[in-house]
Amino acid sequence: MEERGIGNVLRAVAAEAGKAGEGAAEPAEYRVEHDAQGKLWVSLVTANRWLSESIETDLLHTGDKIEELLDDELVEVGFDAGPLKVEHFRSEDLLFTFRTAVPAEHQDEAATASLRCLLAYEACFRQLGDMSGEKEA
Repeated sequence: MEERGIGNVLRAVAAEAGKAGEGAAEPAEYRVEHDAQGKLWVSLVTANRWLSESIETDLLHTGDKIEELLDDELVEVGFDAGPLKVEHFRSEDLLFTFRTAVPAEHQDEAATASLRCLLAYEACFRQLGDMSGEKEA
């Protein structure tokens, strides 16, 4: 993989990951945000209940655990933080949300950790539900 500056990588990931809804059945987006306490989170959000349920249904039918799928993708991007918890809920602004806290002990680790978690989230969720927009015949 070609080495690029963190800013260029974040822009490229944001350009691709932010378009999660393009080609998918319903729009969704990946986010990196911090809460009021300053904790960093990576998330996938959608206003569409069907998309959220299609992800849940895939997990139910395959028997896979989302934390294990995410951990596999984290290892692929070189981030061995151990299994991270994935929360799933409907937010106050009525978005169906999958989110994970980004483990970063120090502020200088936050950018790299966020990037790797974002890359892993995109790789993990693109395979689930109706994220790809491809339907089985």
